Amino acid sequence: MTLAENTPEPTLPQGTELTLMGETFIAHPDGVLYWPGEATLIVADLHLEKGSSFARRGTFLPPYDSRITLDRLARLAEVLRPDRLIALGDSFHDVEAANRLGTKDCATIMRLQQSCEWIWISGNHDPHPPLELDGHACDELSIGPISFRHEPLPGAKGEIAGHLHPCSKVRGRARSVRRPCFIEDGDRAILPAFGALTGGLNICDDAFTTLFGAPDRVRIHMLGDQQIYSVGRHDCRPDARRA
Repeated sequence: MTLAENTPEPTLPQGTELTLMGETFIAHPDGVLYWPGEATLIVADLHLEKGSSFARRGTFLPPYDSRITLDRLARLAEVLRPDRLIALGDSFHDVEAANRLGTKDCATIMRLQQSCEWIWISGNHDPHPPLELDGHACDELSIGPISFRHEPLPGAKGEIAGHLHPCSKVRGRARSVRRPCFIEDGDRAILPAFGALTGGLNICDDAFTTLFGAPDRVRIHMLGDQQIYSVGRHDCRPDARRA
């Protein structure tokens, strides 16, 4: 028996099913959404080369964010084996970020693009996805009843978006827990930011209140280390105000 035969197949933690416009999706603890009916992997806000972008302005962050982000994405693609991957905008932290990608990081993207159809959705940080990398670029994309865009639109239905980097805060027995999350109400969903150096906006912020209707329809799916923790809108708490 060879070493390869002894190596177990890579697996993922258990995800949580959610339904949008009658279509079933799987929210994974890694922060991606998978659409089994279309064999499509959806990821938001990679913000590649954010560390180098800050360094150019004199704020030095660890320079490994792109490598970490892309290695995580490659691991997910290896297990899920999607036919299509949709990156929901802000894949790059600025318009020159693709030119700063290391050789290995470019190779990871190209390897992923060889394994599936790759779609770049335009974001506010990267309105024109890089010509140096393959893939189809567009502002929005519709597949069946679902529309994909970077910034969520008030009143939209069947929408999957990113941009807001949703996080939720709940009270535990000893302390509060704040984690990135999916937020959805059956009509639309907003994905957490996937990038290694991305922050998050509390879902109690007015930016979410204007997008989602009745609180009892809103569901929050918090990212855990090995599973998704689903809570209601009323279970979430705002961040403490800074003096």
